[in-house]
Amino acid sequence: MHRLPDDYLDELKNMLRVILEGNGGSQQREEYLNLQKHVQSRPDLTAKTLTGAHRVQLEILVAINTGIQAFLHPNISLSQTSLIEVFVYKRCRNIACQNQLPADDCTCDICTNRNGFCNLCMCVICNKFDFEVNTCRWIGCDLCSHWTHTDCAIRDGQICTGPSVKIGAGPTDMLFRCRACNRTSELLGWVKDVFQHCAPAWDREALIRELDFASRIFRGSEDPRGRHLFWKCEDLIEKMKGGLAESTACRAILMFFQEIDGDSPRNLENGEGGRLIAPQDACNRIAEVVQEAIRKMEMVADEKMRMFKKARMALEACDRELEDKAREVAELKLDRQKKKIQVEELEKIVRLKEAEADMFQLKANEAKREAERLQRIALAKSEKSEEEYASRYLKLRLSEAEAEKQYLFEKIKLQESSRATQSSGATNVTGNVC
Repeated sequence: MHRLPDDYLDELKNMLRVILEGNGGSQQREEYLNLQKHVQSRPDLTAKTLTGAHRVQLEILVAINTGIQAFLHPNISLSQTSLIEVFVYKRCRNIACQNQLPADDCTCDICTNRNGFCNLCMCVICNKFDFEVNTCRWIGCDLCSHWTHTDCAIRDGQICTGPSVKIGAGPTDMLFRCRACNRTSELLGWVKDVFQHCAPAWDREALIRELDFASRIFRGSEDPRGRHLFWKCEDLIEKMKGGLAESTACRAILMFFQEIDGDSPRNLENGEGGRLIAPQDACNRIAEVVQEAIRKMEMVADEKMRMFKKARMALEACDRELEDKAREVAELKLDRQKKKIQVEELEKIVRLKEAEADMFQLKANEAKREAERLQRIALAKSEKSEEEYASRYLKLRLSEAEAEKQYLFEKIKLQESSRATQSSGATNVTGNVC
């Protein structure tokens, strides 16, 4: 490979880049997977043997092994040592990370036993990485600092309700169970921190996406604060789709987080539990409880109203769809009637053409019989003409033969008379001489 021209090597890298893009269909994808399996099963491709390999060969092997076409890009240049370490799973394959593995000298089972896994940038479940930051797309474990995609955690049941890990919170919280350390982290505070620190910098699409992540995280929450967060996210998503400005939605969600912080249960003051409460204090507390109940009922009513609006919109959409379907059915019936009329007309035309065909067939049969009759007549006349011609020809030949015979006879007679004359003349001459 050291003797191959640079143009050929560039063409080889471009061909592999096209394969890794995956635009060639399932067959090309299957061929790539077979090639990757073959490369990964080669026992001779070790750090020692790869030291003398050509750089382009290393880039191709690393790209096949990792499935990342960035290693083939001309603007990305890693040292040969780094490429070898990536190939033998001693360095992170994420070009933006490139940490030595295991990262932070982690000794957990996943970092120790999973080839090429980096706990700084890869998902514990799917083993993939991306470049998303400041987002609820990733969940970090509070204890071991391993990261997991939110979608992967929801899909694998790593997000669920469980006993609260915080004093003063409700009896149950939405918890994230880390697959690396098998310990749980509370999610409400994590989501709140992400929104408070990052939401002002998000654009409209990012805010809708993050609200959707939060909504899906707390969809099954049994904690009142988690349920309210779910309802709030759904409501803001619906309003933003209806035209609500992202700045207004951002302020609303941040204010909501401040409100649920203020609604957290407070510890009772020392000694208060065993004393009588003054009537005014009791009334005030009852009023607070009633106001809290009213506020929650209003929230529930708002949610019910929102659900009612959604149901009504869905019903109206169904009605419109039914009307559209009814129009389509009417159009189909009309079209069917037109097609039926066209079919009947075509059948009439077919019957007419069949009658014409029968008539033409009858005429053709008559013409055929007439042609056969004329052919027989012509044949008979032809035979008679041939006989007459043969008779005349024979007579003519006979006349010619008679004439020839007469001619020959006359010629013979002439010759005989000529010889007789010559003989008599010779006799006379002889007599005279004597």
